[in-house]
Formats: sequence, structure tokens, C-alpha cells
Amino acid sequence: MNIEEWEEYRYVEAGIKDSIALIEDSGLKKMVEHVCNSGGKRIRPIILLLVSEICSGSYSRSLNAALAVEMMHSASLIHDDLLDQGLIRRNLPSAPEKFGPARALLCGDYLIAKSIAFISPYGDKVVQDFGKAGMDMAEGEVLDLKLDDDIFGESDYFKCIYKKTASLFAISASIGAYTGGADDALAERFSFFGNSLGTAYQIVDDILEFLEIVEGKESKFTSETLPHIYMKSMSKEEALKKSMDCVKLHIGAAKETLSTFRACPARDKLFQITDYITVDMLEDL
Repeated sequence: MNIEEWEEYRYVEAGIKDSIALIEDSGLKKMVEHVCNSGGKRIRPIILLLVSEICSGSYSRSLNAALAVEMMHSASLIHDDLLDQGLIRRNLPSAPEKFGPARALLCGDYLIAKSIAFISPYGDKVVQDFGKAGMDMAEGEVLDLKLDDDIFGESDYFKCIYKKTASLFAISASIGAYTGGADDALAERFSFFGNSLGTAYQIVDDILEFLEIVEGKESKFTSETLPHIYMKSMSKEEALKKSMDCVKLHIGAAKETLSTFRACPARDKLFQITDYITVDMLEDL
């Protein structure tokens, strides 16, 4: 699957380019360019645009919301690298490594402020949900800064990854529904899809890290992974299998929910994305 050929990807890329062009300070512009143009697949904003299309929305109506999600995500990557002392991300020096921690922090602050500017026209419900997702992400990172690995168990892990990872997938889907004209009940179903997909995605990322086959990323510190948690009470092989089973469970929930929505090319693309960021990553294991 070549997601760069999708029109949704091109819309997001053009929107990011236009946004960066408006930055007046050359130093800040250079940092934002580095962070935003370092090879990301734009999965979250594309999910938002596709969900909006399923709900009969338009790209012109939804694009700024999609850009808000991408800016929030980019800011979270900077903060993640600050917390983990990340050195390499997407095969490039991390923002803190390239520009220094202070400048990287300010770049992250700018991206959060920009995301607020992008989301602000969409009404109270969307703005409040977006803000809640940002708070969840911060709380998730705090949970990840665990004081004692021995007491960080399975329930702590799932609470942590919902907040720091799955919440942004969930809000991408639900905001896409709202910008497409959906009611609360339909938006909630899309939120469940996004939550399930984001959870599966994070567990897959954990499995790849556990097996030490993560490419393009290097940090001095790493988060607790699900296989490591399971290994406290079982063998490595059993821990890996149980983690794989968790991925299958959440992918199944995501696809089952997705199958209830209107059949259209946008829904087909969401099925492709679901496999692309989960099972396709594990196919050679």
C-alpha cells in the first residue's frame, strides 16, 4: 500500500506546507519543517478525513481539523523525545538532538498552539473533545514515567496506552464524524473504532521494540512494553503469543465496528490502514 499516493495524504501534506510557509521566524520555521517533514505517514489526519467522507463530509470542511490532529501528534513526538532522551526518529536526528532541548520544547509549544488555532472554529463539542485528548496524552506520559517497574502491571499498561496513544486515534475518528455531520451516537462508534485501532497499533509497536527490530528510532530510555509485563509471569514465547493475541483482539474489534459503517471507497481505505499499521507490520515474524 502506497499511502503517499492517496489524495487524503496530498491534502494533508499541502496543508502542512501552507502552514509552515506562514511562520515568520526562520529558526522556528526550520524546526517545524524538520519535525513535520520527517517522513510521517499522516495516519491520524487521514483517518479523520476518511471518516468525514464516510459521513458525507468534505475535505474542505475537515482539513483544518485534520491538521490540528497532526500538529498535536507532532508536538507529542517532540515531548516524547525530551522525556526518553530520543536521539533518532524516522532515521533523522530528533528535534532535541538537532536543535537542543530548550528550542525543541518551544517548537512543541508552538505546534500545540497551532493545533488549537486549527481546531477552534469547529464548535464547543469538538474543541472540548480535542482538549480532552491532549490532556489524556499528557496523563499517559506521566503514567509512563513509572516509579517502580515491578508494580506496573497489565491494567496500568492499557490505561497508559489508551491515554498516550489510542486517545488521539479515537479523537481523530470522532472529530471526523462530527465534521462530516454525524450525531453523537455515530461519532461514539467511530471513537471506539479509533480506540481499538490505536491500541492494536501501540501493542504492535511494543512487540517490534521487544524483538529489537524497530527501525529508524533510537532513545536512551524506553517505555515498558506489554511482552515485558507478561514475561514477569511466563516465558518469552508465551509473552509474545499473548501480546499477539491482544493485537488480534483489538484489530477484530476495529474491523467489526468498521464493517457497520456505510460501504464506500473511504471505508475500504480505513480497512487498508487498519492492516497497514498492525498486521502488515508483523507479517514477517
